[in-house]
Amino acid sequence: MESEPYSPALLSRILKETKTIALVGASADWRKASYIVMKYMLSKGYEVIPVNPREAGNEILGCTVFATLADIQSPIDMVDIFRNSNAAGPITDEAITVGAKTIWMQIGVINNEAAQRARQAGLTVIMDRCPKVEYSRLSGEGGWMGLPSNIITSKRTRRV
Repeated sequence: MESEPYSPALLSRILKETKTIALVGASADWRKASYIVMKYMLSKGYEVIPVNPREAGNEILGCTVFATLADIQSPIDMVDIFRNSNAAGPITDEAITVGAKTIWMQIGVINNEAAQRARQAGLTVIMDRCPKVEYSRLSGEGGWMGLPSNIITSKRTRRV
């Protein structure tokens, strides 16, 4: 399976319109990628709601952890999936049920069947990408870390 190309405009639009992120597979371990992404997105002003049934009722980075998406009482703009590709199917179905706007599957997570169901339900789907990486790349922040923005270039553009 290969990930899809996503335009900078699409990714920017999603990141600008998103206010609340439900992070499924959140970890309290500061060494885990989900913790790092959660901390970064919180620092950028997003409300991040951790979802992890084993940690339900506890807090991660000061945010109460929920067992499922259905347990969250506030509207969810984006569901960020930090689980494997097979688990992304049921999580996507739950995201559709709770009325999320965007499904964002993390790097290495691709589930085309789940993506199709989400698109048919009117959700935007991003697979095999990280919102932290895309935010830093598109904001220009990532350039300091060597991430190519694909926005600023020294190459001449072809005129049509």
